[in-house]
Amino acid sequence: MLEPNGPLPPEIYWRRRLLAIGAIAVALALVLWLAFALLRGGGDDKADAAAATSTAETNKAAGSSSGAPESKSGSPSASANASASARPAAQGKQCPDQSLAVKVTVGQPTYKTGEQPVFGIVITNISSTACERDMGSGLQQISVSSLDGQRRMWASTDCYPDGTPDVRTLNPGQQAAFTVTWSGSSSQPNCAGERVPVPPGPYTVVAQLGSVRSSPEPFNIS
Repeated sequence: MLEPNGPLPPEIYWRRRLLAIGAIAVALALVLWLAFALLRGGGDDKADAAAATSTAETNKAAGSSSGAPESKSGSPSASANASASARPAAQGKQCPDQSLAVKVTVGQPTYKTGEQPVFGIVITNISSTACERDMGSGLQQISVSSLDGQRRMWASTDCYPDGTPDVRTLNPGQQAAFTVTWSGSSSQPNCAGERVPVPPGPYTVVAQLGSVRSSPEPFNIS
């Protein structure tokens, strides 16, 4: 490299050459660093995307979720309720006789001969805890006697001792109500003997479940 006034001294010439080489080296290093940074960034993005895809596929295969949303009242969503309903219910505490009260009512105070008296039975949980009890017709007994209690006229289990199970769960104070229609004919245990219409007169009806009996309720057949 020559200047108008002649060649440069050797020391200046090599100094400029070294400066030029240094500048080229710095520029090359900068280019390499930028290229490496770009490649690394793209690789990280791809790795993150691959990791997210892998996680999503794993969750999907395992059936996991982020949890069922809740409504404003704090109740689980419909899907959560359906899942819960599908679980088998745990067997509840049995209602002992002392936790129950039985009451019987008569549809009307007087029935004509040939009419069919209707009796209502209400069973109440008088305890302080929820419990369950089979209240099927085979376990309930409704009996009709003369007003003085000396003559037994009819009982619901005489001719129909077996009935369909009917397990009820009662909360404290909750009631279960039933209705029984009597044909007005007499009966005996095991349905023995002839069944005939009971004569006109005053009668009482009593309902019973286990050892729990209701108070007698009077009515008339005219």
